Amino acid sequence: MRDPLRFLSAAEAAERLGIHKVTFYRRRPQPPPDAIIGSTRGWLPETIDAWDATMSKPGPRPTAPNIHDREANQ
Repeated sequence: MRDPLRFLSAAEAAERLGIHKVTFYRRRPQPPPDAIIGSTRGWLPETIDAWDATMSKPGPRPTAPNIHDREANQ
């Protein structure tokens, strides 16, 4: 007998990604669930990993110009 598939809940998917569950729900579009049982959605770990790879990541913030540099150039 083969092992049953293990699906991740939204909370488990968020934990896997290192984000809060609310953040997981706010990210759009979410991947379609691999399983639905009642009103509970579930994702395979590889689905969450593939989806995360397509999400843009926050990059470095642009630096504001230094006011002292502007004054020196005037």
